[in-house]
Amino acid sequence: MKTYRTVLFLVAAVLAGHAYASGDESTPPKPNCPKGQVWDTKAGKCVLQTSKATSDADRTDYAYRLAKAGRYDEALALLDTLQNQNTAKALNYRGYATRKLGRTDEGIDYYLKSVALDPNYAQVREYLGEAYVIKGRVDLAQEQLAKIKALCSTTCEEYQDLAEAIAAGPQT
Repeated sequence: MKTYRTVLFLVAAVLAGHAYASGDESTPPKPNCPKGQVWDTKAGKCVLQTSKATSDADRTDYAYRLAKAGRYDEALALLDTLQNQNTAKALNYRGYATRKLGRTDEGIDYYLKSVALDPNYAQVREYLGEAYVIKGRVDLAQEQLAKIKALCSTTCEEYQDLAEAIAAGPQT
């Protein structure tokens, strides 16, 4: 029975990794590694986040998985282990985690750095727009919505999510 569960876990992890690697950043699989560990796709298992063998890409993706699961401090700690912390994805995810911790201005700073590196990155524009909504700057959020529309139309998830956030207005 234990072997069967192990096989099921590995199949689920591989399928989750495949779906995530295909570009769907909106619904990362739930984190399944204990605190202080990271999923290493090459090794196919959880390893210590201090392992030098784990790639920055795995660390970045797993940090996002942690943040989406509400494990913001762990996500930030993992992002701190990146050899290159100055990538559009890493800065976006750092912005997301800091914004979710209530440090909206700091999150906006990270988002703006991410946008400077990749102006066509729709997800960072969505998150930047959501941060602007939190700050009550719906005008700036609308600018991000227009840029997302130009990047991926009104049917992409980033556009729809930001449009909903704008319609809902600032949350207190």
